[in-house]
Amino acid sequence: MTSAGLPNLPQHDCSGATSWPQQTIVVTGASRGIGQAVAEHFACCGHRVAGISRSGGAPEGVLGLSADVTDIDALTHAIKEIRAEFGAPHVLVAAAGISAESLALRTSSQMWDEVIATDLTGTFNSVRSVLPDMLKARYGRVVLLSSVVAASGGVGLAAYGAAKGGVEGLVRSLAREVARRGITVNAVAPGLIETDMTAALTPQARAGYMEAIPMARFGQAHEVIAPVEFLASPASSYVTGSIISVDGGMGMGR
Repeated sequence: MTSAGLPNLPQHDCSGATSWPQQTIVVTGASRGIGQAVAEHFACCGHRVAGISRSGGAPEGVLGLSADVTDIDALTHAIKEIRAEFGAPHVLVAAAGISAESLALRTSSQMWDEVIATDLTGTFNSVRSVLPDMLKARYGRVVLLSSVVAASGGVGLAAYGAAKGGVEGLVRSLAREVARRGITVNAVAPGLIETDMTAALTPQARAGYMEAIPMARFGQAHEVIAPVEFLASPASSYVTGSIISVDGGMGMGR
């Protein structure tokens, strides 16, 4: 068992992803958290992986590119670089995001705009940057990162919840638009996952969240990989417009 009381689950079990043809996979937010774990996993499995982040940081074996998802021109340029290096993208995993905790009445316009710009508009920009190649190929897998907060809400998370709720609306509308072109669009909605974002929570906040999780623990980044991998794979060919919860039961009733 690990120190967190979890079984030593393999973080890079490539038994599924290595059975696909090698693909070009773009992961935004690849410098940390879930995005980093996903990018590292797919690279370990032998795919051509490009990671986009503000810093340009990416795991070993991943092509790291610097671009802010709020800047569509920078993203378009990054995709051109990826196309030149690896070929047109087959898969997008849009994991870039920020969170800001503040009661609604104390949420400044600047804070609201920053969260919406990164988590919602940035996700839309990421999709727009890869969609022309996918439409041309008549194939693509788009996997967006939502959150349990989109379904359950959260005190002090009005901006974040609104952005992630928007992401889920984007999934359903976009899925209808591109389904006949062989492109699927889905989302994974994690709950409380041990990342830099949740590390900043106060002990009181952590305890409060723990009470709301039926499994009575936070998740680990690698536990989000399996559903992302399925939705990114050829095996998910008849799944589109879906939101898969990975939250220890916290969002039941969605």
